[in-house]
Amino acid sequence: MLNVCFIGLGSIGTRHLKNLVGLSEQRNMELNIDALRSDIGKTLDYRIKKEIRCIYHNYKDIPDNYDVIFITNPTSLHYKTLLEVKNKAKNFFIEKPVFHTSNINLHPLSFQRNQAVYVACPMRYENTIQYIKQNIDLSDVFCARAICSSYLPDWRPGIDYRKSYSAHKEMGGGVSIDLIHEWDYLCYLLGVPKQVYSLIQKKSDLEIDSDDIAVYIGKNENCIFEIHLDYFGREEIRQLQLFKKDTTISVDLLKGTIRDSKQQKEIKLYEQRNEYQVRELSYFLDMIEGKVKNTNDMMNALKILRIAEREKR
Repeated sequence: MLNVCFIGLGSIGTRHLKNLVGLSEQRNMELNIDALRSDIGKTLDYRIKKEIRCIYHNYKDIPDNYDVIFITNPTSLHYKTLLEVKNKAKNFFIEKPVFHTSNINLHPLSFQRNQAVYVACPMRYENTIQYIKQNIDLSDVFCARAICSSYLPDWRPGIDYRKSYSAHKEMGGGVSIDLIHEWDYLCYLLGVPKQVYSLIQKKSDLEIDSDDIAVYIGKNENCIFEIHLDYFGREEIRQLQLFKKDTTISVDLLKGTIRDSKQQKEIKLYEQRNEYQVRELSYFLDMIEGKVKNTNDMMNALKILRIAEREKR
């Protein structure tokens, strides 16, 4: 029996809940799901509500016997939430980014040795990223260029983008940390940069108070990094180029393609977003069963956050 509690049932919390139910059926695993909801007036979809055993409205009402607590509320609430529930579960799954700022006091967040804290990093589990990690020699990559460009008002159909957390800096919004995936998967593939320079600003006419463009240049001993992130691109683009000694590897993460300029061949690995999100959740379940290691604990996630948020380091 796996006893879990979700704190936050917005779009991403709902996705994880549905995926967890599906995986529990595949694994023949009994599952009890509870939830804490702050938005009492918002009606849950009946398909979600029927999966939930108990709904709490205050942290103090949450018992201290959970196997997993999923922290999927707005990023700006993650730190406060962890303080409230750190002794109520054996394991924690925190939606990315781990916090809305790295300028926090970690001392009150001390966990016991038998507790595991995992921070979501779903792009690592995407087909093209996994193919590169497993099948391409990355030792001679001397430059990597990544871009993620899209139009924020199109992100959440039916929801006013101006009311989303992405639009508000104090809620943990801003393209620099909202699209932290690019830094995460590049560090996963090529190691952590030792120097990073950036321009992080609000430049478009979007009605938001968070940053809508972040451009970075970084380097470590082996590689130069170039990253462009924005909220205002009218053509959705998510691509990666890896420049090697004798070839260039071009990856289109939206189309699921990898092209090698030397071999003049293209590999097609297209999948729906939910497929790699399920893959990550499956890995997490294996992790709490002791079958695999925690590949993105809180300290590693904080390291990536510091890279993404600082103008110079």
